[in-house]
Amino acid sequence: MKQIQHELGNWYAAHKRALPWRETKNPYFIWLSEIILQQTRVDQGMAYYFKFIEAFPSVFDLAKADEQVVLNLWQGLGYYSRARNLHRTAKQIVDEFEGQFPESYDGLLKLKGVGPYTASAIASFAFDLPHAVLDGNVFRVLSRLHNWHEPINSTQGKKDFEKFSNELLDKKNPATFNQAIMEFGALHCKPTQPLCHECPLDIYCSANSEKTVGQLPIKLKKQGVRKRYFVFELIQPKKGVILLQKRNEKDIWQHLYQFPLKEFSSQEEKELYLSNNNSRFLSKEYKHILSHQHLFCHFIAVNSSEKDSGEHVQIQDLDQYPIPRAIDRFLDDYGLDIFRS
Repeated sequence: MKQIQHELGNWYAAHKRALPWRETKNPYFIWLSEIILQQTRVDQGMAYYFKFIEAFPSVFDLAKADEQVVLNLWQGLGYYSRARNLHRTAKQIVDEFEGQFPESYDGLLKLKGVGPYTASAIASFAFDLPHAVLDGNVFRVLSRLHNWHEPINSTQGKKDFEKFSNELLDKKNPATFNQAIMEFGALHCKPTQPLCHECPLDIYCSANSEKTVGQLPIKLKKQGVRKRYFVFELIQPKKGVILLQKRNEKDIWQHLYQFPLKEFSSQEEKELYLSNNNSRFLSKEYKHILSHQHLFCHFIAVNSSEKDSGEHVQIQDLDQYPIPRAIDRFLDDYGLDIFRS
């Protein structure tokens, strides 16, 4: 164990990336970075991290912000429930903890949206507490070191990996060790084409000796993907105005804005509707992939009617409303000129 800790520490000192959240012990900044980087690449998340700490330099600023402002800043990152949870948790920290993050692992787990991984990260990075982190990179490193074929997302697998990670943890330097093993998984022990030929841990790696590196880690299969078929209608009640509707139902994109939407049960049903609709504009199809849903989206221009409900928004003000990435992509491609002047 000590030798692995030593080798990882040496590797990290030589190869670590300069990331701003590594240069602080502020639990608020560390928490922000962890939430932003969930399901987001570091190079994409970096810009959002800077935007958020500039807009909300303290947890008090985030807590008192309007939710729509938070969602607007989040636009482009997807998984908007993360942004809503971020805002709710900030309010909880202010209301229940007087703006101070709990300084224990168990205390951090009491925060909404904070699970074992995030609690371990904040506990070790901000407070130097001996709690091992387990993200996808760490699971991969540990599974290969130990040549474990237990699925990392199974109940038993999670228990086994948690036990091994805490045994391996350098309890005198938990923050540095956690950063080191995460970085090692991200840059060296990669999912594909890992750098085994120049690995400082090769003599300790059971998967390397057993030639099973490419098979690990093992995951249980995900649930089936749901396909949904959308037609967004571009409705202009009057010149220079477009109709938007807010999604309040418990579904994807909750609290975001969209053009009026028709959803169909199949691609054939959607295409039949489009072929019988005398719209003056029909976009190309956009495929938008979510974790367990694939969305197939078209945009059409239709005439206004007295029954149209929603908010009448000046076209030049569209960028002030948080919208789903699928609609953002459409606007990037076609621009505001698509609307009737």
